Amino acid sequence: MGNGCARRERGLTLLELVVATAILMVLATMALPLARVKIKSDKEIELRRALREMRTAIDRYKDAADRSLIAVKADTEGYPPDLETLVEGVQLAGKPDRRVRFLRRIPTDPMTNSTEWGLRCVQDEPDSRFWCGDDVFDVYSRSSGTALDGTRYNEW
Repeated sequence: MGNGCARRERGLTLLELVVATAILMVLATMALPLARVKIKSDKEIELRRALREMRTAIDRYKDAADRSLIAVKADTEGYPPDLETLVEGVQLAGKPDRRVRFLRRIPTDPMTNSTEWGLRCVQDEPDSRFWCGDDVFDVYSRSSGTALDGTRYNEW
């Protein structure tokens, strides 16, 4: 009888091992969807940050144009011609040796993994998907995916 107790204390029985494995599998399958939601949520936060960064740069460019700090074409209404202009910078009015940049780099869209963004001109409709090519009034993601809140990324 003493022999049976000693053997039992040395390890798990097959039944205990199967039960422990089943519990671990249930916990793992519950954690996987939560991890996917967390990853998607993090990408959505990054998308909102990138859109805010570019829209702020466009607004700063427009403000500088309205205050005549930078020279702009007369027919552009003071908006940048493209996103690259915000990165490359523009010459300050009256100061040929000074340039001002509005973006350090064009952010990557975390949903498409690209630096290609949808653009809108000031003349375009708010939900337009075609850029007129004259100026950049707004930017949006080219992703057709759906966010956790049910909205589409290209509507943000």
